[in-house]
Amino acid sequence: METTSRAAAPRRLPPEERERSIVDGAVSLAAESGLEALTVRAVAARVGVTPALVAHYRPVMESFVAEVFTAIVAAEREEVIGSYDPAVDLRTNLLRLIETLLDDSRDDVAMVWVQSWALGTRNEALGARVRAEMDLWHSALEDLIARAIAEDPALRVDPGSSAWMLLAMVDGMSAHSLVHWAPRDRAALARRTLTAVLDVPATEASTTEAPAPGASQLAQPAENLR
Repeated sequence: METTSRAAAPRRLPPEERERSIVDGAVSLAAESGLEALTVRAVAARVGVTPALVAHYRPVMESFVAEVFTAIVAAEREEVIGSYDPAVDLRTNLLRLIETLLDDSRDDVAMVWVQSWALGTRNEALGARVRAEMDLWHSALEDLIARAIAEDPALRVDPGSSAWMLLAMVDGMSAHSLVHWAPRDRAALARRTLTAVLDVPATEASTTEAPAPGASQLAQPAENLR
């Protein structure tokens, strides 16, 4: 007697648990393969449910992608900012923060960020979340620098400008590292950048704009621009 096998039906869970399992599965998939891997079918396969069930809980995939992005990058921000040690000086704290973000073990989050900037140009829900998360990162760094300045008047830097420069450096180096185009010693470059940022007087950082590159700058050899 022949028998036919059927795929086991997903175990019935309360709605809240099922929704949580779908979100967790999507977060795991994105962390492993990037935001571009998030489709209804891929999430369903990861969780072990039908695509229809995923669509039931998250009917708009663009919004779901934005939700997953937020879950991943917000968790990293809270972890990294939460490690700030008020008993240690600002320079040491910021160097630790930068080295943490540039560590190879965080390439999965770097991939999520890079893809979010591209996908966010077509997915407005994602674009809005990206802007919000970048604002939160800037505000968090600005606050840490401002608090350190309040405790040490010898620090003469502009918190807002300093935060922007540090974020630009981290984002750029993280993106470059994904295609293995990065300085041999990223930590050394991070230290030099941090020194430059913290040694800029507040008046200069807040009022001086970088000049547009002239012909002489654009003609520099590539190695001089790294």
